[in-house]
Amino acid sequence: MVDYLRIMLNARMSKMEERGASAVEYGLLIAGIAAVIVVAVMALGPIIKDAFHKTCTAIASGSGSCNQ
Repeated sequence: MVDYLRIMLNARMSKMEERGASAVEYGLLIAGIAAVIVVAVMALGPIIKDAFHKTCTAIASGSGSCNQ
C-alpha cells in the first residue's frame, strides 16, 4: 500500500514539473514569434512607408490613376 501511495505521489509531482516546463516552452515560442514580427517590420517598414507616401502624394495632387 505504501508503494502505491509513493507511485501516486511521484506521478503527481511529475505532472507539476511538466506544467512548469510547458510554461517555459510557451514563453519561448511567444518570444520567437515576437522576434520574427520585429524582424519583418524592420525589413518591410521602409517599403510599406514608401507605398503609403506615394499613395498620399497621389491623393493630395489629384493625379491618381483612379481619375478618368
